[in-house]
Amino acid sequence: MIGLSFAFASSESWGWAETVAAVINPVNNTSMCTNWRARPSTNPCEVPYDRTMDSLIEPSSLTGLSPDTIAISKVNLSLGTGAARVHILKDISLRVTQGEAIGLIGPSGSGKSTLLMVMAGLERPDSGEVVVNGTPFNALDEDALARFRGRQVGIVFQSFHLIPTMTALENVAVPLELAGNPQAAQRAAQELMSVGLGDRQHHYPSQLSGGEQQRVALARALAPDPAILVADEPTGNLDEATGKQIVDLLFTKHAERGMTLVLVTHDTSLAQRCDRVIRLRSGRIDTVAADRTAAS
Repeated sequence: MIGLSFAFASSESWGWAETVAAVINPVNNTSMCTNWRARPSTNPCEVPYDRTMDSLIEPSSLTGLSPDTIAISKVNLSLGTGAARVHILKDISLRVTQGEAIGLIGPSGSGKSTLLMVMAGLERPDSGEVVVNGTPFNALDEDALARFRGRQVGIVFQSFHLIPTMTALENVAVPLELAGNPQAAQRAAQELMSVGLGDRQHHYPSQLSGGEQQRVALARALAPDPAILVADEPTGNLDEATGKQIVDLLFTKHAERGMTLVLVTHDTSLAQRCDRVIRLRSGRIDTVAADRTAAS
């Protein structure tokens, strides 16, 4: 299961409806939200989200950075088997400080989306070390890594990945419900209000425009209040005007909440809005642009 702030266990589980159906007992959608206080479908005490677990993990050689950072050291990752095996990431080392926004750019196949997946804990590297918010991923099994993603990482994809049988409110509430939040519906409603969809809470994805669907996806990623927000081509399926609105909203939320932002894009002008721009080529970091704030 993946971590759109969900506690999904594997980066290969992209079947949203099938995956969530195994966790949430299907009931009338409106009833789920209306009677949330009286009948939470997930009992908080039954969800193993022990926030003290990070303190029990052996320290990494890359820890000691300020909180809410990403540290990657000598990461290599290959995908495929046999003659089809491709070396995607090659000796990648990178550090991202608390509250920083970085833009990952490069030609198709350069490895930028794969690097984002490694940062989010959705792909495990063949070698090297990944430390996020002081927690080394090498020390976590799949279940622990999924729980960590559910608490610390919000993810926005190009294709929205909304559950078609759930309303906007229910989609945003899913990660909160999985975490056992007794105020999931109320928090979901607040997040939808914050992205300008207060009047669309009970609409299904098919009743929303592309821009509105991406707003729902952003609200869902933000709902658990993650330390890190990653976005993979968030405007790729949107027209120019709608894409600009989504980007403005993304950077507004980044500034308001002080979270770390990792943005993958083909749009150089969009990447320039970040504090740093990192260009990948053939699986390696080609150039790292000067810090925008330092250069100004």
